[in-house]
Amino acid sequence: MAEAPILSWEGLGLQQGGRWLFRNLDLHIAPRDRLALIGRNGAGKTTLFKLVANEIEADEGTRSVQPGTRIVTLEQEPDFSGCETLMDYALSGDDAPQRHEVEAIAGQLGIDMERPAATASGGEKRRAALSRALAMDPDLLLMDEPTNHLDLAAIDWLESWLGRYKGAFMVISHDRTFLKRLTRATLWLDRGSMRRKEVGFGGYEAWEEQVYAEEARAADKLDAKLKIEAHWLERGVTARRKRNQGRLEKLHQMRAQRAAMISPAGTARMKLATDDVKTKSVIVAEGVTKRYGDRTVIRDFSLRIQRGDRIGIVGSNGAGKTTLLKMLTGEIEPDEGTVTLAKTLSGVMIDQQRSLLQPEKRVRDILAEGGDWVDVRGNRKHVQAYLKDFLFDPSLVDARVGTLSGGERSRLLLAREFARKSNLLVLDEPTNDLDLETLDLLQEVIADYDGTVLIVSHDRDFLDRTVTVTLGLDGSGSVDVVAGGYEDWEAKRSQRNAQSTKKAESKAESTSPPPPPPPKSNKLSFKDQRDYDLLPGRIEELEAAIARGEQILSDPDLYTSDPQRFANISKGVENARAEKEAAEERWLELAELVDG
Repeated sequence: MAEAPILSWEGLGLQQGGRWLFRNLDLHIAPRDRLALIGRNGAGKTTLFKLVANEIEADEGTRSVQPGTRIVTLEQEPDFSGCETLMDYALSGDDAPQRHEVEAIAGQLGIDMERPAATASGGEKRRAALSRALAMDPDLLLMDEPTNHLDLAAIDWLESWLGRYKGAFMVISHDRTFLKRLTRATLWLDRGSMRRKEVGFGGYEAWEEQVYAEEARAADKLDAKLKIEAHWLERGVTARRKRNQGRLEKLHQMRAQRAAMISPAGTARMKLATDDVKTKSVIVAEGVTKRYGDRTVIRDFSLRIQRGDRIGIVGSNGAGKTTLLKMLTGEIEPDEGTVTLAKTLSGVMIDQQRSLLQPEKRVRDILAEGGDWVDVRGNRKHVQAYLKDFLFDPSLVDARVGTLSGGERSRLLLAREFARKSNLLVLDEPTNDLDLETLDLLQEVIADYDGTVLIVSHDRDFLDRTVTVTLGLDGSGSVDVVAGGYEDWEAKRSQRNAQSTKKAESKAESTSPPPPPPPKSNKLSFKDQRDYDLLPGRIEELEAAIARGEQILSDPDLYTSDPQRFANISKGVENARAEKEAAEERWLELAELVDG
């Protein structure tokens, strides 16, 4: 029997700017719902969050909430104004969490809550906001782009926390991997209405295509001239899918070619098979090492980047991604080795600060220097036509940048930079603030780009869809060079970790004699008796492993000095606790059988 909802909206309607943003929406959230909220920029996703949290009033509809339900919002851009430290922010407001609860979450996320809010980075502010939201022990958690500015270790931790979370959550996110792993139902805001389907985000794209195809067929039957006001239909959903399948096949071919050029495991050198390969090289790194004080950030790294390569750089914060990127682009020099750039290399960098966009400027000022025409890589195009290419309403040509949403500003910056003539594109966290529709567009533009692309990103799905080679940094100074995307790098790491574990277990078995078995009971089967005999020893091993891990994690500097080790040990402790609990329950069941 279905559980009664903890929150409901019936007949919800809201007007914005003299028109209905949405109307006749019905929303019911059950105690354990895991909901993905999907929709284009401007569809009203964040506004719906505010209505659910009762932060704004609706024009129509009835809201009902189970008594005692605690609703907490993790905002996309939390307001730190008036807060001296991150902890001041976390404890602000009438409904603030307990300090010790905030400290517990912050410790696991590796964030110093006494850091001044004014100088904190985007990642530090995001972890502080997470610490506050999660410490409030919500019954319903509303998360607006929760993975923005988080590194891979923090994203893994958040996914693990949400996997154990007992309440309900609704999430807006561009992070496809995050959505696929965690959501079980999808809410789709589209043209003023909302649909719900009891499938996680993994089934959303097929559902979207099915809905639009049905609408197109219905429109054809109703009126051959009827036009459906949906951007995806205007572009042709099926056609877009076919184009993307073609691009994906091309990407796989490029990865296979690069895999054939990578030297045997253990090195990062590309084979120089022919003179033709040399002439195609745009960046060549040979034996590169970079140190900061006593720490070696990059050690003996070599790579030959070809014209047309798409290079992804991944790793936790502090692992050396930015240092590697700056060396590859010639911004800083290595301490040892050489980096040679082709003389014809002309680069464009799109950074995560969006520093080029002044709020008072108009859209046409950004794209066309105030005129009507844009020079798009040597070809003139009308500014309004170019806006349509990047999913803008052409009427926004005279809108002020300050009136655009975060996603629209990011899209405007992409439109500006992709118009410039270049053969090297450098993207630093390009997916922040982009909706899924714009991400699809960005992937298409990168796929069709003639030059070489360097991408620093924590967006796993985006990397899997765009890059031919992944450079993976673990903070130790070594750099994995893997043909493929993030998933391929993860597979390599998992294989390496499994081999290390197997060697360690083999060594332990050869040096540790088995304990003498206790007296056997004739009330147990062979398997039960074996479990009864071995589980006490295993429980002791797990307790010792947990104690060792907790002692290592108690070092306050561990996360910042070696975030990958922190993440690995945290995950190991968590797994050991789960195994210990299961082992204790199993042994108690068997003990009851023995005792009769």
